[in-house]
Amino acid sequence: MRSSDGGGPCGACKFLRRKCIRGCVFAPYFDSEQGMAHFAAVHKVFGASNASKLLLTIPPNKRLETVVTLCYEALSRVRDPVYGCVAHIFSLQQQAVRLQAELAYVQARISTLQHHLPIPSQAEASSSVCTTMDPSLHLCHHVCVLDQQLDNSM
Repeated sequence: MRSSDGGGPCGACKFLRRKCIRGCVFAPYFDSEQGMAHFAAVHKVFGASNASKLLLTIPPNKRLETVVTLCYEALSRVRDPVYGCVAHIFSLQQQAVRLQAELAYVQARISTLQHHLPIPSQAEASSSVCTTMDPSLHLCHHVCVLDQQLDNSM
């Protein structure tokens, strides 16, 4: 089977330097351009034979998801042979923990500021120096102003 552009073998067969046959299990998922680089990583980490056997055991409607997962894990293993994608997952988990802590701090600070200082009236808020249309920046400006007022009052 030819790649989707009809111009040659699929990326897997191109990498393996073999003729791409009709019914090639890799052809629908590894095009002749970018697919070759992705298949190179899959081949290096899992082996072409193992990847082929795996794909043949998966129902056709689930194969695309399987190939995406294989490619992601293989590319991650090439970058980090010890941890693979687990390193990226761990990094994202740590980032989520830091962001949750930062959010809790900001929420607590806003709550403290709301209890210590009066909220500016709508007229005062509209006459504020901040003229941005982005509400999050406008809120940040007010929080900073309230924070400075609180610091000055203590």
